[in-house]
Amino acid sequence: MCFKKITILFFMIFASVSYSQTLSLKEAIKTGLENFGSIKAKNNYANASRETLKQTRRDYLPNLNLSAQQDYGTINGQNGPLYGFNGLGTASSGPALTEQNWNAAFGALYLANVNWDFFTFGKTQEKINLAKIDVQSRENDLQQERFQQEIKISSAYLNLLASQRLLISQQKNLSRTEVFRKNAVARVKNGLLAGVDSTLATAEVSKAKIALNLAKNLVKEQNNKLVDLMGIAPQDIVTDTVFVNRIPKNIVMDEKASDSLHPLLQFYKTKIDYSNQQVKLYKRFYYPTMSAFGVLQTRASGFNANYALDRNSFSRNYLDGVNPDRSNYLVGIGISWNLTTPFRTSKQVSAQKFVSQGLQEEYNQADRELKSQLTLADDKIRITLDNYVEAPIQVKAAAQAYLQKSTLYKNGLTDLTDLTQTLFILNRAEIDRDIVNNNVWQSYLLKVAAIGNFDLFINEF
Repeated sequence: MCFKKITILFFMIFASVSYSQTLSLKEAIKTGLENFGSIKAKNNYANASRETLKQTRRDYLPNLNLSAQQDYGTINGQNGPLYGFNGLGTASSGPALTEQNWNAAFGALYLANVNWDFFTFGKTQEKINLAKIDVQSRENDLQQERFQQEIKISSAYLNLLASQRLLISQQKNLSRTEVFRKNAVARVKNGLLAGVDSTLATAEVSKAKIALNLAKNLVKEQNNKLVDLMGIAPQDIVTDTVFVNRIPKNIVMDEKASDSLHPLLQFYKTKIDYSNQQVKLYKRFYYPTMSAFGVLQTRASGFNANYALDRNSFSRNYLDGVNPDRSNYLVGIGISWNLTTPFRTSKQVSAQKFVSQGLQEEYNQADRELKSQLTLADDKIRITLDNYVEAPIQVKAAAQAYLQKSTLYKNGLTDLTDLTQTLFILNRAEIDRDIVNNNVWQSYLLKVAAIGNFDLFINEF
């Protein structure tokens, strides 16, 4: 029985520890990158483009077709022209007789065909190049999605941390209001203060409780945002307080955004490259295609060679009709060129060039926005650092003022209005301190997002 109680106690302690375990930012990012749906989707798209590249390379292989057919029918021939329009028509081979007859026998055709477009004036290679750029584009799309997700998770993590610190400040504020309410109620009962003081103190407690509930609601909202970005089941997350105890070591840096570094610019650049490669491919369709081909054909027939002279010289036996006895082969090279293709394709080339110009403008716009964001981030860093220096001074002064007023109030040397005013100032100073500290990290994250190198941020830990 004692062992059972110890076991239950152990599991209760274990569950409590597990529930309150702190989640680091690195763990949150790792979980989000593994679970988030859009990243999984774009990873599959990248894998699909790699398989498409392999398939494009294999398109250069020659076509090898094998066919066999066995038929039963008549072989009446007729002199006259014929065009197999849309492939409709029969290939009955026999003499042109003076009248219709219905003699029928089995026949067979066995065929092996090789066809190879061995020289396409660059069309095949340009298709392969296009597939390569598509692979690079999909990979860059995946990388920029991962980068954006890292930034979003980090920002949500910082917002959750700020809301949790705000909750602590509101809990402290509630505790302070409850203390001076008790003092006020006790002094009113003893006739040392007017009854209105206890009423005002009760109102301040209610006000503090409302502020605390608002803070709790904010924590829930920020917690849910982070959970959604991580792609996990709803749960309460405890953030790491490392952000509260210090600011980034490399917050003052001169790194700039670069199209060779920023994942978003790399993605736009590969989209432009893909469009330009399509232009090159379309131009290759101006030229002909040279092919090599070979055919090996074996035939069988139930009609004998002298059937034209003797109408009874045939057999309806199945084996006599499908047993091959005549073969032919053919090899050659050919060239095919649709002379109207350049006139049609030229407009396709022009349209694709306009697409390339549009993509270039998108690239330029994204580049301008990142540079503007970098300038904004530098300004924010300067301002938040100034506020970071001032925040402790404000908190210290407000705490001293509250201590002085609370002492005076206990000794009946000041009224409740003065005390509540200093309480409000102290609460606001503590909130400002929590927000200012968090804003330093947020402004640094904004600059990292503009530069495009998330390692600068995550290597701070």
